[in-house]
Amino acid sequence: MTITHAPATRAAEVSAALPTEAPEHERVLITRGARSGLTIIVAVHSTRLGQALGGARLWRYGHWTDALADALRLSQAMTMKNAAAGLARGGGKSVVCIPSGVTLDERETHDAMLDLGDAVESLGGAYMTAEDVGTSAELMAVVHERTEHVCGLPADQGGVGEPADATAAGVHASILATLDHVFGSADVAGRHFVVAGLGQVGGRLARSLAAAGARLTVTDVAESKRALADELGAAWVEPNEAHLVEADVFVPCGLGGVLTREVVDALRVRAVVGAANNQLASREVAGRLTERRIVWAPDFVVNAGGVIYLDVASAPDADQAALDARIASIGDTVASVLRSADEHGTTTLAAAERLARTRLDAAR
Repeated sequence: MTITHAPATRAAEVSAALPTEAPEHERVLITRGARSGLTIIVAVHSTRLGQALGGARLWRYGHWTDALADALRLSQAMTMKNAAAGLARGGGKSVVCIPSGVTLDERETHDAMLDLGDAVESLGGAYMTAEDVGTSAELMAVVHERTEHVCGLPADQGGVGEPADATAAGVHASILATLDHVFGSADVAGRHFVVAGLGQVGGRLARSLAAAGARLTVTDVAESKRALADELGAAWVEPNEAHLVEADVFVPCGLGGVLTREVVDALRVRAVVGAANNQLASREVAGRLTERRIVWAPDFVVNAGGVIYLDVASAPDADQAALDARIASIGDTVASVLRSADEHGTTTLAAAERLARTRLDAAR
């Protein structure tokens, strides 16, 4: 069976540059899976706030060092995300590297997950994994055969399931906060949104925006997603044209690194709020967004609903009402970050990092 878990909004391969300076991570494990033969990387960036928590990515890379760069970058982002969300969790990420041109069948995927479980277990509890791009709650159940340090298992196995609903709800709350900041009203009705990426989260978000009366333009690299556009009465554009649409809000929910200098210079929106991780192609892009008076809600604050869900819902005394309120409060955090950026005359990226670092420093 060919892997079909990864969202269709992802490219066939991921390429990222290794940092030129030594990483600040606490631990980085690079191992070869005994069963699958695949390179498995687990990056633990920080455990200052508690056990590192971050998903497991099963994906195709041109070279294993691209997978390493991805793990280093994403684990650092998880530290900032968990800190900004007020969780007693550190940041980590795991990556199972599928070589270019290779497709895994069902048995090989199962073996890869067992190998991932062994890698996670070898860290002695420093890191807890969960689903991410290319994996699922069902695959996390396979990981669980080798380690207890995994969350987001299927509900029928005593787990809390996959977190896409929570992630989408957090992004929706962030959109409301950003609309209020930019336009003085959180009313979605009549506003024009460009949703780029209609995977697990983007599709849910498009539905919730449409239900609230929004005007939508949508896109995805998978032509099959046109059916959702038709269902919602949304306009369809090609993926490479989404950032050219004149609208109120651009909503990136697919690839990371989508906000390049060139894309930002071409944007015709007042705000950018989306579910995609690591949206900025470089830190300098945050400054360019500010120069163009485009309000960017930092991704690691906006898309924290999933990790909040996994952390809170997994607790023995989890309360649904309290969980819903916690996810809704992401909007309050976004509002605070946007106000702080204005008050300090900084980018929204700097304001969000200031919030996260304040919480990290308090844990020393």
